[in-house]
Formats: sequence, C-alpha cells, structure tokens
Amino acid sequence: MSTYTDSIRLSVAPMMDWTDRHCRVFHRLLAPKARLYTEMVHAQAVLFGDRERLLGYDAREQPLALQLGGSDPAHLAEASRIAEQYGYAEINLNVGCPSDRVQAGRFGACLMKEPQVVGECIAAMQNAVRVPVTVKCRLGVDEQEDYDAFLHFIDTVSGNGCAEFVVHARKAWLSGLSPKENREIPPLRYDWVFRLKQERPNLRIVLNGGLAEVDDCLEAMPKVDGVMIGRAAYQDPFRLHRMHAAIYGGPEYDREHLLLALQDYVTAQCASGVALKHISKCLFGLFHGQPGGRLFRQVLSQEAPLPGAGWPVIAKALAATRLREVS
Repeated sequence: MSTYTDSIRLSVAPMMDWTDRHCRVFHRLLAPKARLYTEMVHAQAVLFGDRERLLGYDAREQPLALQLGGSDPAHLAEASRIAEQYGYAEINLNVGCPSDRVQAGRFGACLMKEPQVVGECIAAMQNAVRVPVTVKCRLGVDEQEDYDAFLHFIDTVSGNGCAEFVVHARKAWLSGLSPKENREIPPLRYDWVFRLKQERPNLRIVLNGGLAEVDDCLEAMPKVDGVMIGRAAYQDPFRLHRMHAAIYGGPEYDREHLLLALQDYVTAQCASGVALKHISKCLFGLFHGQPGGRLFRQVLSQEAPLPGAGWPVIAKALAATRLREVS
C-alpha cells in the first residue's frame, strides 16, 4: 500500500485559521503517516492572490491535500492545475462549510442542493490534474432528511469521477445556526455513512464528525476506509498522536519528546522572520489536562508575542511543566 493510500486511515480536517503551515508541521510530527489538509482556499484566490502565502508549505508536511472552495468549473480546474504544480498530493472540494460568507459566494454546503454543479466541477478538476480529486460534504442541508437524496448526491458526483468522499456525518442548517452550532447541534448519523460504504463499496469513504477519542476511531474503522478528526487534534494535540499510534501501530512518545522534535523548525522559522506567536498557537493544548498545562499555556500566551521571541520561550514553557510536576 502506498504512503498516500495508507494515509486515508487517519486525517486531520481542514480548519480555517487553525490548520496553517506551522500547525501542519507539528501535526506531522505527531502523526507521521496521517493525511493533512490545508485550510480552505477559494479557487479565485489561487488564481489572483499571493500563491506562496496561500499554497506554500514545508516538504515535511506531505502527504498533504489542498482544500479548494468554489463553484466555477473553469476556475476550480485552473486552481487545481496550479496546486498540482506546487506538489499537492490531493485536491479536495469543500461542499460542507455552512458559513454565511461561503453561502454568499455559492460554495460550501449550499452546493449539496446542486449535485449536478458539483459533478461538473469535479469533472473539470479531474481533467486538469493527475492527482486524486475528492469531496468533503455533509449528509444534506436544511430540510433534507432523506438518505436517498444524500445517495443521489454521492452517485451524481461519483459518476463524474470522484472516488473518495469525506463525510461530516451531520446535515447543515444554512440559516438559523452559526458554523459552530452546525458542528454541534444537528445530530450525528454515522449509520448513514456506514450504509453508504456498504452500498457503494468501490468508493473510498472517510467518516468525520464527533470523533474525539481513540476508541471512537477504532470502533468506526472497520466500517469505513478512514476517519478524520478536527478540533480534537488542535485542542488536545497529544490525542492525535495517540490515535496515530493506535491506528498505525508503532511507538507512542511523551509530550516533551514531541515538542523538542519541533526545535529545529521553530528556530529556523524565527530566524527567517516569522513571529513565534504564529507558530506557538498550535502548541497551547499539548499539555491539556496535565500537571503544569496551565503554566505552559500561560508562558506561551504572555511571552510568544514579545519582539524577538524564539525557541527559548517554548523551552521556558516546557520547564514550567517540569517544575509543576516536581512540586
């Protein structure tokens, strides 16, 4: 099994303002074989924006997928072509984000109502690149309560060449709920996703939504091709490491070992002019629930934003956890 194919078993969801390039380097240390995704980038931003800022990444992040937003087949095709040139291993189309801004631009979850449009976008993207083109979607939107409607969406899109779907096992309300509420209030329906995999065994299906514990992932794994976790990986990064060890086997390191492995990266980034606060924000939860965890976060939050801050600040935060353990 190839490295990229195997990475489907565990992935970290694309999360706006969270899964930036620094976060992804850290997550790669925690989960060497998992699949990582960028934040969503609109196709037009790729065409007309600062590509290095939007698409740049560190080679150690691979296997890495770019998530695109949009509904114009030509724009998505050209953005996919550019992304492939940048070396991305997969292009993922967002058909799941329910925010007002996304709806206003006619992309994200509102496209669940337009499976033919999504199919046309996928076909154009597939024709433009050789890497896999995938879809991240919901079970439906608004009043859609019919499994057959969800299956129709999947069949329409897969009929245009998409063989892999990441399914957030909730529907989305396009009005009345905030994006945060849409991640929590609509009920999870894992049974729909498991049924989809049973009825369409040739498709690769990844389950997303509510998978916060190692046992949750292990229980779902026999019924789908992979699991995707989101905020749990950011808020409690060590949990991602434990999930990786449980799913792929191999060693489970302690938090200090994992943090020290980031030293060379942090030192090089700070030397190149990157502010430590942009790197350290993804580290806040590493000692979540542990003795000294509050002191660790406190040192980072107070000192990482200071001019000239670098690795010594992280070393000081780590030392604070040791003092707490001794006391």
